Amino acid sequence: MSQDRRSSRWSVVTLLCLGVLTNHIDRGNLSVAAVPIMRDLHFSPAAAGVARSAFFWTYLVFQIPAGYFVDTSGLKWSYGIAFLVWTLASTGMSLAHSLFQLISLRLLGMSEAVATPASLAYVRRRFGEKEQGLPTAIFLSGMMVGPALGVWLGGLLLERAGWRALFVVTGLAGLPWLWPWWRLAPRNARDGSDATLPSLEPRIKPNRSWGRLLFNPVTWGLGISAFFYGYFWYFCLSWLPSYLVMSQGLAYAKMGTFMALPLLSMALSCMAFGRLADWLTARREPLRIRKLFVLAGFILCSSMLFINFARSSAQVLAVLLLSLTAVGLAAANYWAITETVSPPALIGKIVGYQNAVAQLGGVCTPIVTGLLVAHSRDFRLSIELAGVCPPLAAAATLALVRQRGAEQFRLCESAY
Repeated sequence: MSQDRRSSRWSVVTLLCLGVLTNHIDRGNLSVAAVPIMRDLHFSPAAAGVARSAFFWTYLVFQIPAGYFVDTSGLKWSYGIAFLVWTLASTGMSLAHSLFQLISLRLLGMSEAVATPASLAYVRRRFGEKEQGLPTAIFLSGMMVGPALGVWLGGLLLERAGWRALFVVTGLAGLPWLWPWWRLAPRNARDGSDATLPSLEPRIKPNRSWGRLLFNPVTWGLGISAFFYGYFWYFCLSWLPSYLVMSQGLAYAKMGTFMALPLLSMALSCMAFGRLADWLTARREPLRIRKLFVLAGFILCSSMLFINFARSSAQVLAVLLLSLTAVGLAAANYWAITETVSPPALIGKIVGYQNAVAQLGGVCTPIVTGLLVAHSRDFRLSIELAGVCPPLAAAATLALVRQRGAEQFRLCESAY
C-alpha cells in the first residue's frame, strides 16, 4: 500500500474522531447544563430525565436505517449533511423556553445516528483484521475526549455566560469541520473503490434476510452486552455532572474538571489498550485477545459502586478515574470484536443494530435515574443500578460471543 493511501486512511480516521468528538460535546450539553436549566425553566429531576432521554428516541430508531444507508450510499454526503443538522440543532437549544421545545430539538438526535455505523464500517473496510484496534480506538477517543472537553468548557461557560451561551458556542464551533470533510471524505457511494483509498474487501451483495443472524448467539451476545454497557455509559454522561453538583456540592467549573480528568484518562487508555491488543492479536487468535480486554474492562467498571462509600471529593475523583479508565480498557476492543466477527458487506447494519440496542440504555438511563432521584432524593440507588450493568455485559460477552459462533456469523452473507 502506498504512503499516500496510508496517509489518506488516517486522515479520514482523524476526521471521524473529530466528528464524533463534536457530536458528543453537543449531545452532552444538556447534561452539563441540567441544574441551571431545571432552575430557569422550572422543572423537576424526573422531567429533566425525560428531556435527556428524548435525544435517544430518534437516535435509536434511526440506527439500523442509518447502517443500511451507510452500506448503500457511503460516507460523504450522508455524514456531512447529518453533521450540519446536528450542529444547528444543538445551537437551537439556546432558544428553548419550555420542556416541549427542549424535547423537540433533542429529537433531532436522528441526525447523529449516522456517525457510529459510518465510522466503524469505514474501519472494517479499510483496515485488516489485526490492525483495527488502533483506528477504532482513535475514533472512540473522540467519544471520550468530546465529553471531557464539553464538561470542562461547559463548566466555564456556565459560570461566566450562562447555559444559552454554552449551546451557541459549542454548536457553531463544529461547523469548520465540514471543510476538510468535503475535501477528504470518500467520494464513491460504496466507499470501496475511491481512487484515494484502498479497499480491503470485495464488494459482496448481502443477503437481505436477517434470519441467520438473529439465530446466531453472537448476535444476542453483542446486543445484550450493548444494552448493559450503554446503560452504564449513558449514566456517566447524562447524570454524573448533576451528581457532582447536587450531591457533592461542586461549583460548575470544578465539576467540569472532575468529569474531564477521568474522561481524558479513559481516552488515553482506550488508545493504549487498543494498540496493545493489535500487537497481541498479530501473535494470537484475535477474538480471544479482544474478549480478555473487554471482560477485564467491564469488571473494573463496576468500581463505580464504591462512589457511594466515598467520604470526600478526592475519593469521588479516585473512583471516577478507576471506573472510567476501565471503560477505555474495554471500549476499543468491544467494538473491534464487532468488526472482527462481522461479514464485511453487513458491517454497517450490524453496527447499527448493536448501537441501536445500546441506545435503549440511553433511553432508559436518564428517565430511570430521574425517577429514582426524585423518589429517594439522592443518587445511591441510581449508582448501584448503573454499577452492576458492566459485569452483566461481561457475562453476555463471555457466554455468547464465542469462536464457533463467530465463524458462522461471518458466513451470514451471500453473493447473488
